[in-house]
Amino acid sequence: MAECVIFIGLPASGKTTFYQQRFAATHRHISKDHWPTAANKDARQAALISTALSVDVPVVVDNTNPSIADRAAIIALARNHRARIVGYHFTATTREAVGRNRRREGKQRVPDVAIFTKAKRMVMPTREEGFDQLNAVSIREDGTFEVRPIGRDGPNQTPLGE
Repeated sequence: MAECVIFIGLPASGKTTFYQQRFAATHRHISKDHWPTAANKDARQAALISTALSVDVPVVVDNTNPSIADRAAIIALARNHRARIVGYHFTATTREAVGRNRRREGKQRVPDVAIFTKAKRMVMPTREEGFDQLNAVSIREDGTFEVRPIGRDGPNQTPLGE
């Protein structure tokens, strides 16, 4: 069974670094950042997800995915391919994201307003949206990631195996 991993979080919350550390060897990386000037990014993303899942290649959708509607389109597509759907909510605050963003260089750095704009649109994901598994991801002071399962009642206090 293929797997569709959906990242949810502000710009500069650690999503791409997490992908590189945890999924690069096993999952296809799909991100709208890969084609910044493309006309219809949603259609292109859907086509890439569909192509991969149709041949059981697992994917990570590495975008901010702030709204339920953003995630619903991906979840529906993954369900059509009978994929397992796993969400990772990156819990960085706007303050943390702005701080991380200021350490970025070149095209990696986004205007601070982009972080605040996404924060205003961010809706906390829930299992009821259709996730088979949902996790909260935070960055520890030493730069490592802590992953906690999110149940029906919110984040569990016990980290997942790392």
